[in-house]
Amino acid sequence: MNNNLKIIAMIPARLDSTRFPRKLLRDLNGKTVIRRTYEATVSTGLFDEVYVVTDSKEIFIEIDKNGGRALYKTTKHETGSDRIAEAAKEIEADIIVNVQGDEPFTSKKLLEKLLQVFKEENAENIDLATPMIALETLEEIENPNNVKVITDKNNLALYFSRSVIPYLREKTENTTYYKHIGIYAFRRQALLDFANLEMQKLEKAEKIECLRYLEYGKKIKMVETSEKTVGIDTAEDLEKARKILKP
Repeated sequence: MNNNLKIIAMIPARLDSTRFPRKLLRDLNGKTVIRRTYEATVSTGLFDEVYVVTDSKEIFIEIDKNGGRALYKTTKHETGSDRIAEAAKEIEADIIVNVQGDEPFTSKKLLEKLLQVFKEENAENIDLATPMIALETLEEIENPNNVKVITDKNNLALYFSRSVIPYLREKTENTTYYKHIGIYAFRRQALLDFANLEMQKLEKAEKIECLRYLEYGKKIKMVETSEKTVGIDTAEDLEKARKILKP
């Protein structure tokens, strides 16, 4: 898979979560959520190195004592991308994949599709790749927690919004609405640039970090997938994950 590119994964891990405090250290059938995410990412075999990047000593110790690689960074950051960008300054790599710390069922198939973007024709023009999945119900489409994305004919992102986009002026028209999934594969330089770029008005309004890239003219390749990710945002999500893991 490497093809002479050094590819690493970074898992930003913040202990304080507003919706579900300390979720990354919650027990998930004998192992913590963050440890399961780390081990699932390593087990894909896609990465030269995998790191957890955290501002929590507890999370650092949890990964370190179980043989994993963790980087302790105490700087406060607005986004997960800012957090891993700080760590990326110290590490040589061509492609850096941001895997969410609360997704213990990391999909090898999905990650492979993201990384394939950087091996295709005109790949040098792509700054980052990230997945999208079709939304199936009106409730999902109208939910502002589901970030919607629209693309051009080459699947380059045009805009991300919590609002319903596109708006159907003619109700007889038929369209597919896509939800952005928060996994990213960055060129290292694009990630470093992100951390040095000031947040602009669209990102401030929508609270969507991908908009910073678009506002500064970066190219985002959207990769369509049908695989639903299983994130842990609530205690109910944790219970669902425990049932999935049961033999």
